[in-house]
Amino acid sequence: MASSHLIRKSMLNQGHLLYKTRCASFSSAPKPEKKAPHHLSAVIDAVKERKLPPELRGQRSSLRSETDIINIAEQRIWQSMKEGQFENLPGKGKPLDLSDNPHADPAEDTLYRILSKNGCAPEWVELNKEIRTQVNGWRSALKKAWANRCNQSHSQWIESCKALKLQMSDINNKVFRYNLIVPFGRQMFGLKWEKEVARLEEQ
Repeated sequence: MASSHLIRKSMLNQGHLLYKTRCASFSSAPKPEKKAPHHLSAVIDAVKERKLPPELRGQRSSLRSETDIINIAEQRIWQSMKEGQFENLPGKGKPLDLSDNPHADPAEDTLYRILSKNGCAPEWVELNKEIRTQVNGWRSALKKAWANRCNQSHSQWIESCKALKLQMSDINNKVFRYNLIVPFGRQMFGLKWEKEVARLEEQ
């Protein structure tokens, strides 16, 4: 009786161990990814295909790129120009009506219209004029110093560079302030010393 009891107990322990092992293997096994039904993926592919230009339809996805679509758009524009489709358009030869900006915020657009009628301009408009005037003067001073660098000592050229870099820093600070208050899409780039000098070297 004792031996049969021990055998039964040993078999139960082995069965329990086998059950735990199988449960662990099932829990650790990766779950299969849910995939869209075949007919649904076919519909999605067909919709994407219809959005493409006819020249790119039927090609593998790896052959399609943004550059391909841009090239096709440019080819169509040039073809339309050759065919004269851009001739005799409504309003040709007349000035554009820029009184309304469809992309501007309605509240801001109304405010700018009121300011314009009363001979005033937003701060960013005045700041834009100031920056452009200073940039033109700064570039003229840099061009003059660059032309005279051969006729003056190295120390004088260094002093001129320091003064011009201080002026450039002041201009860039105004550009930074301008970019914070200007409507979106009208931001401007600041000056870069290396780029300005490289431009003079190319002349």
